[in-house]
Amino acid sequence: MNYNNILFENKNGLGIITINRPDKLNALNKETINELSLAFKSAEADKSIKVIILTGSGTKAFVAGADISEFSNFSISQGKELSAEGQKKLFDLIENLKTPVIAAVNGFALGGGLELAMSCHIRVASENAKMGLPEVSLGVIPGYGGTQRLPQLVGKGKAMEMIMTADMITASEALVHGLVNHVVAIEQLLEKCEEIASKIITKSPAAISSAIKAINARFIDGVNGFEVEIAEFGNCFGTDDFKEGTAAFLEKRKANFNGN
Repeated sequence: MNYNNILFENKNGLGIITINRPDKLNALNKETINELSLAFKSAEADKSIKVIILTGSGTKAFVAGADISEFSNFSISQGKELSAEGQKKLFDLIENLKTPVIAAVNGFALGGGLELAMSCHIRVASENAKMGLPEVSLGVIPGYGGTQRLPQLVGKGKAMEMIMTADMITASEALVHGLVNHVVAIEQLLEKCEEIASKIITKSPAAISSAIKAINARFIDGVNGFEVEIAEFGNCFGTDDFKEGTAAFLEKRKANFNGN
């Protein structure tokens, strides 16, 4: 499929999705969100893709925010629809994707950009990265899951401070607070992401999918995460991957998982 605002590559089982609007610092607009949604669905449907890396083009920005011009004149009902549709179409989609997603945060990740990175399962930042949720400076709050995912990652107090002051934090600060998993030089960013991906690719896709579901369940209101873990743990026993993994262990060889 041809895209206007993103690039999509399948690199030996690694799906690389690049937001390609460098003249706009890769800002999210409606078209880009739609294209990202289609790309992630396509990547998940492709059984040859075991891990997805999401990044922005250039070295200045992962995503510098949303395209404010698209919603500056919205009404209350339009604002609610914008938030609900965006969350369902992209941010919740990524978080609950069966295929692991690694965000390669290169440069600015602000507003919707940070929310996009937080919806990914793992985050690696370049040393020049800066992150923040500046929405209150515009008279609005984060609307793509920022008020929910940031406290999960950095704690309630730090999330309150970041959102209410609209201050940016550096990559090193983000690492200290658990917002990112690793910080590396910009030249090593994709290499580090691919290194992590190479370890994930050798593991059971079926088990990883179950792990994502169980971990996410902890943060869903009204859902008992322990019960989801028990169910997913049991489900693993019915997979080809479990039979292959245990057989390979007993036979002292590397497992060859098929994801079923």
